[in-house]
Parts: sequence; C-alpha cells; structure tokens
Amino acid sequence: MSLRIVVCVKYVPDATGDRHFADDLTVDRDDVDGLLSELDEYAVEQALQIAEEADDAEVTVLTVGPEDAKDALRKALSMGADKAVHVEDDDLHGTDVMGTSLVLAKAIEKVGYDVVIAGMASTDGTMGVLPAILAERLGVPQVTLLSEVSIEDGVVKGRRDGDTASEQLEASLPAVVSVTDQSGEARYPSFKGIMAAKKKPVESLELDDLDIDADEVGLAGAWTAVDSAAERPARTAGTIVKDEGEGGKQLAEYLASQKFI
Repeated sequence: MSLRIVVCVKYVPDATGDRHFADDLTVDRDDVDGLLSELDEYAVEQALQIAEEADDAEVTVLTVGPEDAKDALRKALSMGADKAVHVEDDDLHGTDVMGTSLVLAKAIEKVGYDVVIAGMASTDGTMGVLPAILAERLGVPQVTLLSEVSIEDGVVKGRRDGDTASEQLEASLPAVVSVTDQSGEARYPSFKGIMAAKKKPVESLELDDLDIDADEVGLAGAWTAVDSAAERPARTAGTIVKDEGEGGKQLAEYLASQKFI
C-alpha cells in the first residue's frame, strides 16, 4: 500500500516587503508579495526524501489561503510533490491558528494520510503550535521539532536537538511530524520540475466540502484577536561616539543610560 504523505504549507507575505495591517487589523496582503514559507520548504524536502526511500509513496501538499496561495503549492509541486489541495473560501478571512488547524484536519481526513509533515513554524505568525494542535484534532501521535526524520515499517523516527541534549523519538503511524531548519537544505526546483508542476493536479475545496460552518472560522470564530496596531516609528539618527581615548567609557555610559547593560 502506498505511503500517503501530506505536507502542510503556508503562503506568507514576503518578509523583505513593506507589510501593513488592513482596517480590520489583519495583514494587508494586497500591498506585499507572497511566497511559500521558507520553513515549510524544509517540510517539503523531508517529505520528498522519505518518499524516495519508500517503495511506494505519494506526496500531497495542502494549504489554506487566498487565490494567490496556489503559488506556494506550485513551488512545492515543482520541487517534486505529486499533487496539491487548496482550501479557499471567503469566510476564512481572519482565521487564527485554531480555525486553521480545524480546516487542515478536516482536509487531511478527506484526502487520507499516513503521516503529516509541517515546518516548525510559519514565518509570519511564528507561533509554532499548529502541528501539536493538528495532532490533537486528528487524534494521532506528534513527533515535533525534528532535525532528522525517517519512516520504516510503519514507524516514524527522528532526532530532536535541544540546547543541552538531543532526544531520539519515535511514534507509530499515522502521526504528525514537524521539522526544523536544521533538517537539511531544501532542493531548488529544476526547469523540468517547474514545467511538470503545471500539469500536476490541484484540487480546490471550500468550507462546505469539509462540513465546516462559517462561524467556526474567520474573524468571528477566532480564539485570538489583535486589539490595536501602530506603524513602527521611523528610524532616528544614531549617537556617534568619537574615540579620543575615552571611547570605551563613553560607549559603556551610553549603553548603561539606555539600559542595554
């Protein structure tokens, strides 16, 4: 039986762009380009490596997002994933991590899976909790923050590196896995892969397809809320310390006055 790998990916605003909040205090995505979250590229890479080691495997990439989120899916498909699923619905606007995890769980169950792989966090929200919440919703084990991962005989194994020690973890499938940016550099899509991605299937789903009510997601169904937001103050001219024999002392005094030391 084919090993069914589902990779959760996210379409995020380009961190190098000029990002702003919209009037409803959600990120204004119209003013900035988007792309596949860099941390999710590591998840795609590990999924592809696992598939290459397996006798028979299929990699599906899944995202929840607006129309432009298909760009993130195409990037993953050009890397080598087999097919994609895009959940898009106007009622998803403003959905937080709780709502997103619900949508992903329903979509994953609809698609079918043996292992779900995600990045360690998104590069916009950076919460890092979605894989754990997803595992809870699916009712399966979670093996998170892995810098090394493999699957053999229905068991996923991996190494989690901490500040002072490394742990060897394992869980029986089905399971949810997340990988860190230390798991291995993601491959660059080849021209052949880019062309092949254009012919790979991308299934579109809406909330009705997943039996999810609109009030369970979106701003109305969010468990979290942004109360206010303000533009970052413009950078001011710095303080120049001229070293005429007392530079070190002046620098220390300035740092102390700013409570940096």
